[in-house]
Amino acid sequence: MKFTVADLLDQLSVDKPTTTAVLAKTLKLTNAADKLSLETELSALGRLGVIDSNDREAVLRGQTPDLIEARLRCSSKGFCFAIRDDGGDDVYIRDHQLNHAWNGDRVLVRILREGGRRRSPEGGVQCILERATTTLLGQVEQQEDQLVAVPLDDRLLTSIRLPGDDVQHLQQDPPTSVVEIHLDRYPVAQCPAEGHVARSLPLSGGASSDRDLLLTKAGLQVRPTPPRVAPKSPPSKGRTDLSDQPALLLRSWTSAEAPSLPAVHVEPHSGGTRLWIHVPSVAERLGSGNSLDLWLRERAEAICLGEVWQPLLNTPLGKASQFNVGESAEAITVRLDLTASGDLSDWSFMLSSIRPIAAIGPEQLKALAARKPRARTIPAALKEIKDQLGQLETLLFCARCLLENEQRQGAIQLDLHAPEIDALGDLIWADPTGLRHRWFDALDSTDPQSLLQPLLRAANRAWGLHATALHLPGIQLHSGQADDGVLTDVAKTAVALELPLELNDEGSPSASELMALFESAPQRRVLEQQLSHALQDGFFGPLNAGEEAQDGIDTTSSVSDKEPAAAPSTPAPAVPWCCPAINYVDLANQQVIVTLLSDGKDRPTVRHKQRLTLGNRDCAEQLSWPLFTGSIEEKLQQLCSDRLIQKLNGRRRQIIELERDLVAMVQARTAEPMLNKDLDGQISGVQSYGFFVEVGPTAVEGLVHVSSLNDDWYEYRSRQSRLVGRKSRRTYQLGDSVRVKVIKVDVLRNQIDLEVASEPVVETPSEQDPLVPITLSET
Repeated sequence: MKFTVADLLDQLSVDKPTTTAVLAKTLKLTNAADKLSLETELSALGRLGVIDSNDREAVLRGQTPDLIEARLRCSSKGFCFAIRDDGGDDVYIRDHQLNHAWNGDRVLVRILREGGRRRSPEGGVQCILERATTTLLGQVEQQEDQLVAVPLDDRLLTSIRLPGDDVQHLQQDPPTSVVEIHLDRYPVAQCPAEGHVARSLPLSGGASSDRDLLLTKAGLQVRPTPPRVAPKSPPSKGRTDLSDQPALLLRSWTSAEAPSLPAVHVEPHSGGTRLWIHVPSVAERLGSGNSLDLWLRERAEAICLGEVWQPLLNTPLGKASQFNVGESAEAITVRLDLTASGDLSDWSFMLSSIRPIAAIGPEQLKALAARKPRARTIPAALKEIKDQLGQLETLLFCARCLLENEQRQGAIQLDLHAPEIDALGDLIWADPTGLRHRWFDALDSTDPQSLLQPLLRAANRAWGLHATALHLPGIQLHSGQADDGVLTDVAKTAVALELPLELNDEGSPSASELMALFESAPQRRVLEQQLSHALQDGFFGPLNAGEEAQDGIDTTSSVSDKEPAAAPSTPAPAVPWCCPAINYVDLANQQVIVTLLSDGKDRPTVRHKQRLTLGNRDCAEQLSWPLFTGSIEEKLQQLCSDRLIQKLNGRRRQIIELERDLVAMVQARTAEPMLNKDLDGQISGVQSYGFFVEVGPTAVEGLVHVSSLNDDWYEYRSRQSRLVGRKSRRTYQLGDSVRVKVIKVDVLRNQIDLEVASEPVVETPSEQDPLVPITLSET
């Protein structure tokens, strides 16, 4: 079909009937077969009670409080849960209640049994709203008299029937390739899924083939061609001219396709700092809701594939909006006043014109870090920016103050840098948006984008406060809460490692307490890795004025007490808007900012001479009239619709998983030359079936299976995260150093098998040998 159930339900209202003719036109259904599919689907949804149809020619969206919209998450062991969009308890789905739904599908679930104290509620899938898998990677096998494709993703608990012509792709031993399967029919009733082989993908075709394989696995191998729409020119009227300001471009990425980033300027101010952040004005060049905007919504994010990128913006829009040294450019600017303790005391948003004067890369920051404080000579890397060294030092001071302030308010900052592998390309640098991880990165003073991270977070919080005060729509980032059970396990591991931590009966320690404890521990990296597993993935949600934001940072004290109390008392929402070339969420929020500054009513009527500056922090106190006309208000609400947010969340999960798979595959490729070599590593995880070892600066991680430990029978002590030999009492504990040998590398599944390297045999004289005098130095 050309449409999904979710697409259909998006066109229906709960109070205004919609005719089937309008539905067919909206969904672009022209031929008789597609219109028949629409009628069939409406009939089925009517039986489920999802829609109401008093008249055969018009339908309404039904009131179905007993049906819960959720996303299906399955494991390779056959356990499936429906993850609810409303934040409620996950619903356990038994295999016979899946109704042919697969991992990642959006579904409607009916609760069949309520949950208890230690038991999740159980339910059944009533309707599949949208399929997450349209193509997949697999291997062709002959099962009895039928040719089938077995998915590589073991979370897809199914197989796909293939036509006999695909017999040429039968799996070899060992496999040299995998195949891309296109689904022709999903399973229904007693009929299995059917598909065909689209192409074969080699497993040893180099970096380009590896990227193609991973994109196909994520379902991102085909991206539509952008529409031929020329970007608009932003108006020059009403802009603040900041061309004389010495703004700097902070950038670590080296690829020419990498997205453009904001420019910054900072200066001392009232004992603190005044920070200016200039963001490329993409929203002004884009028509909201036109073909280019809809194309960008489908792309959702720029994708870093290591040495190459798949940009979010098309080429004309990207070139028109990027900043270049010495060239004038239109920007959206926020001025932030920060105290010496990192508190936000004032802000002002404006449309501006800027001209950056220099670009700061890792070489300059490394030279600055290595320079002695009172040195008179200037390194060669710093000579071109010698006039801006004072501003760079102020930027470092400002970033540290913001990070310390976030840490005091409970933010989780972990020092888990990317592996030092050249093949990772731009992935080795800090993500300036701060959205790649579930935690905040610790400051790396030699990485410009690490320096940029806390500055952009402050700008996001400022807009969150401003938008909340003015009751503006937007898209907010929510960070998932830490899992108390995992936190307790990490705390028990810390106690077993004899770190100074006391556990009480009231509950587990907070993540911030554990983070402070790990800073000086020799096992810091592996402990922080365990702590990161307790942090749930963040998600986007609508910005609602007056509701408490769950962004992991309590910013109730982020506005200085010396200023008027214009900010709301609830925590500041994190509303991203500074990187519109990276994420559509930033672009959507930037469109709200542009609409406020360009189309917002700054006075009640044209007769009033005094205008209100809508970008200033205190404007909400003086505002007593509607900001927008009804049509503009409706357009802004559609821009931040729940359906769009769901799509953006789904694409974000795809891209995060793609980047993780890319890092894992590069690490596996790096481990291939290590076969049969002895290496020193550190135990990074212990389970009942063995322990994981991280090797060297490349952070290659492999498993020593317990079956390979032939010298003793090892028992698993979960509280101490260790394996203990029954006879020898030898232990393998989290954080221990161990020498291992690489015995197998499976690049396809990103699995590396290790074994403990055999210790050198020390020969001792036997009882029959004549005694030989041994001196102390010889022993």
